[in-house]
Amino acid sequence: MKSGHEYIERKRKEMKKLLSMALAATMGLSLAACGGSSSNDGVTYTYSSELDIKNLDSADADDGCSLSAIHAVTDGLMKLDADGKLVNGVAESVEVSEDQLTHTYKIREDAKWSNGDDVTANDFVYAWHRIFENNGNYSYMFGEGIASIQGVDEIFAKIDAEEEVTAKDIEGMAVKAVDDKTLEVKTTIPVSFFDELMTFPCFYPINEKFAKEQGESYGKSADTVLGNGAFVMTNWEPGSVAEFKKSETYYDAANVKIDNLVMKLVQDPAVAATSFENGETDFAPINSDLVDKYKDNEAYKQINEGYLFYLQLNLNNPDLANANVRKALSLAINRDDFCEKVLKDGSKSAGGFVPSGLSISPKGEDFREQAGSYVAYDAKAAQEALTAGLKELGKKEITLRITYGTDESPMDKMATYLQNSFSQLEGLNIEMVATTKQDRIYNKQKNREFDIACTRWGPDYGDPTTYLTLMITGNSNNYGDYSNKKFDELMNKVATGTDLDARWQNMLDAEKVLMEENGVIPVFEKGTATLQNPAVKGMLTRPVGVPYTFAYVSK
Repeated sequence: MKSGHEYIERKRKEMKKLLSMALAATMGLSLAACGGSSSNDGVTYTYSSELDIKNLDSADADDGCSLSAIHAVTDGLMKLDADGKLVNGVAESVEVSEDQLTHTYKIREDAKWSNGDDVTANDFVYAWHRIFENNGNYSYMFGEGIASIQGVDEIFAKIDAEEEVTAKDIEGMAVKAVDDKTLEVKTTIPVSFFDELMTFPCFYPINEKFAKEQGESYGKSADTVLGNGAFVMTNWEPGSVAEFKKSETYYDAANVKIDNLVMKLVQDPAVAATSFENGETDFAPINSDLVDKYKDNEAYKQINEGYLFYLQLNLNNPDLANANVRKALSLAINRDDFCEKVLKDGSKSAGGFVPSGLSISPKGEDFREQAGSYVAYDAKAAQEALTAGLKELGKKEITLRITYGTDESPMDKMATYLQNSFSQLEGLNIEMVATTKQDRIYNKQKNREFDIACTRWGPDYGDPTTYLTLMITGNSNNYGDYSNKKFDELMNKVATGTDLDARWQNMLDAEKVLMEENGVIPVFEKGTATLQNPAVKGMLTRPVGVPYTFAYVSK
């Protein structure tokens, strides 16, 4: 296999030749016509990403780029069809018991790993157990309030008590291979979105024999990952390129229309835009600096990323523990101005901690529309709140640090805008702490060495709990140590209740508690400005779970 750089260079030369011929024939080429469509090896779709692939281990990967790459090579029990509707994936059929506590999945007979092995029910049992064996990032999704699988909360109880979790404890999780092609899962309560959860990579299968052969190297290179999906990874150069070819063992291979998938990694938006113009990529994310240049072009499209950008407040800081200070910070942010004049990429003001378009109630209402907005911009009221807060604190002024990652676009733009907004308040001094995403999360926030952290969260599944559970007392992502007894009680009812209407109302009430206290401060819902080859069809984007699905792309 040629290296990624050689591949890109060959593609560049081919496209340069093609473009030269087209220019000679037409004396001009529109931007909308760009995007190389094929090579000598068949049809190739090229996707540019600002991010890198962290790894391809579903027990560890927790970023959008990695999840999209994992999904390119692996299917779960359920998946989305070309229209974004939930359908069977590796599961040929699904049965739910009358009490809605037992989910039985029959595995397709033609489901194969790319090495020819059958996909079995044990591949799921092994993968799910492995997440707990490796202390995986998404282990919490198996427990109370989300998947609610029997036996999982007993594991968490031992972890909380700092007791050793044994293999026997993990085997107590109620996921069982009844036979090679039958998987049975039992939950503690009815979970209406359980099948949707099965589309998320942490619930994907892993070939046990292959993974054990790779050991700690599993998922760290193209040679150490094995999938059962639409594509097979053939080359991966971190920070540069990942290449895939169509899998001949995929059960739905007949409907995969492209032969090759190329992911250009860690591409600067300006470089990606130039690459698009040169016909070297079919999909290029661009930043706000480039929007005005391309916004009137046929290739320009805005998509909903699903991420909520918000401020995590360290409530261990006595100044931020003051409700009026927090209120002042929220009121000082002109979210509409920031989205419309700075970002200009389709992002919109956040009205609460649960974004719009995430989830629908049992009666068909969007959560955000039903809950309404808890934020507003009012500079005068912000100053009044800060003045009141300072009086309660017995201080004339306070100093707060804004911590942000410079490698988290557009976190730097948000931090700069907030610095200007907060600096307008008399009695508030702002200091900026620029760092990286990794340092922000795993050092600054984890060790509570921050005042205000610019952060974000992407929904893993289409239910409000994907956000609300973050703020439960003691949640590992609750770095600001927000704690409210009423909020916790409501979320416990959400986790244990069986009445779906009551559950929905409890989530609405829980968010209201959080927002009225300004326990966190939502800023905006992220949109993305992109350039997309108009000749390409079937690129499935989704604001929930896996961001991009390539299996339906055609050119």
